[in-house]
Amino acid sequence: MTRYLQFLLILLLGLGLGFWVAHLDVTKPDSNAGGEKKPLYYRHPMNPQVTSTTPTKDEMGMDYVAVFAEPPATAEPSPKSGKILYYRHPMGAADTSPVPKKDEMGMDYLPVFEGEQAHAGQIQISPEKIQKLGVTTATVNQRALIRSLRALGSIQVDERRVHAVTPRFEGWIQRLIVNATGQLVKRGQPLLEIYSPELMTAQQEYLIAQEGKQALQQASTQARDTAARLAENALQRLHYWDIAPAQIRRLQNTGKPLETLPLLSPVNGVVLEKPVVEGMRFMPGELLFRIADLSTVWLLAEVFEQDSGGIKPGQAVQVHINAYPERVFDGKVGFVYPTLTTETRTVKVRVELPNTEGLLKPGLYGSVTLATQEGSGRRLAIPDSAVIDSGVRQVVLLQKSEGRFEPRTVKLGQKADGYYEVLEGLATGDEVVTHANFLIDAESNLKSALDGFSKDGTAAVQASPEAPHQHEGH
Repeated sequence: MTRYLQFLLILLLGLGLGFWVAHLDVTKPDSNAGGEKKPLYYRHPMNPQVTSTTPTKDEMGMDYVAVFAEPPATAEPSPKSGKILYYRHPMGAADTSPVPKKDEMGMDYLPVFEGEQAHAGQIQISPEKIQKLGVTTATVNQRALIRSLRALGSIQVDERRVHAVTPRFEGWIQRLIVNATGQLVKRGQPLLEIYSPELMTAQQEYLIAQEGKQALQQASTQARDTAARLAENALQRLHYWDIAPAQIRRLQNTGKPLETLPLLSPVNGVVLEKPVVEGMRFMPGELLFRIADLSTVWLLAEVFEQDSGGIKPGQAVQVHINAYPERVFDGKVGFVYPTLTTETRTVKVRVELPNTEGLLKPGLYGSVTLATQEGSGRRLAIPDSAVIDSGVRQVVLLQKSEGRFEPRTVKLGQKADGYYEVLEGLATGDEVVTHANFLIDAESNLKSALDGFSKDGTAAVQASPEAPHQHEGH
């Protein structure tokens, strides 16, 4: 009996101890309650699709962002009503499913209900994120597309101001007065003195005809007319040979032939060529001097064929010469050559420049700046920084409201001074992102948003429970 009581006592003590221990475990506070939550995983700061199980940094040195489990909601949100169209990836990837499923991290795909199509293909970013990324926008409006072109060229002699000094008779150079290339000469200045037997004969013929004319004063009218014509023909020959009028008057006044005659400069200019030397014999038509008037010069510039269409004669230009980096010379387009250089695919443009100071020397190298207007009037245009070009299509981010953006496919035209002409896709007054649009692309996965668009830029709506058709990304 005593052993039975002892056994019963031990059993009761064991049951009591077990109840006390069990009660202690249930009421023990959670060691993590009130402490720091343990993250589920870590994601790339600019690309949510890239994740890591441990803390790490991206290629820019930024820490991966910790992702925590969502705490249970205190109040049950009102369930969305309507038909479920499909299920989308919880992290925004371009992946959908017609039935419920989980992603690679074990997260449930999110249902897309009817009535949510209004925001399909749009990007939602918080105001804090917009400020952090430095997002700026610009208003689409009409503007004149003026493009500045810069072309290289060199100073050339104005071909219309070049004169060749050539005699019309045979002779010898008795004395060379202008005897250096590059020498400045004035109109009417003697260049050289020449001796010519033909010139002597022509002078003597004129003097003889003049004497005969005087001797036949009492003769018949026919004889007097004949003598007058002979004197006039001899004088005309001297004019044809470019003998200066002053020399002819001297011959008429003195009545003696001149043994040597000076050859005068026909223009003001610079001697470009002087192939003659003193004592040399010359023949009719032989070049003695080549003189150029450099008061106006040309700059021949090479313009690429795609830029040549907007250049017109008479257009004002600015020229920078390497020899005078602090100077800017004003000129105008004189002529656009009608031929194309096939080797360089360029068109020559002739720019006319006044050279009153004589600084612009033939052969100097420089550049010309031309302002051309694309088309006539004003065109719808956006800054070139607003365009995301994939090589296949051009996309801009259209701001629909504060923090909400929509990718929009556009058709672009000419580019001029940092602006693109917009042919299709935008209207006057639209707001487009001009800065940080590539960061928005990386942050919110623009490809996923674009995949929700059809080719005409409207949101693609999937009416059947099948997965939406995947469109080409940007």
